[in-house]
Amino acid sequence: MEENDFVSIWLEETGNPAIEKLTKANMELAKYTEKVLSDKKLQVIDFAMIVDINPDEISRWLIGKHSFSIKKLKELADAIEGFPTLA
Repeated sequence: MEENDFVSIWLEETGNPAIEKLTKANMELAKYTEKVLSDKKLQVIDFAMIVDINPDEISRWLIGKHSFSIKKLKELADAIEGFPTLA
């Protein structure tokens, strides 16, 4: 990018609202997922199997070191709503 590129300067000064929104959605769903896992006494590997995602990727997501697309977040949210109740 050029030094005087208006878009680059604007992004540097104001940030990117779409990225900020995606980051916030990832953090909120990850926090909620951790609570659901804890409440239902499930492990990360249990959730990973339900959503068919590598457990390491889920672990990184839960601690904020990985993010998913909006599409994947919707799939994860749907899976959380469909968690089986374990007695």
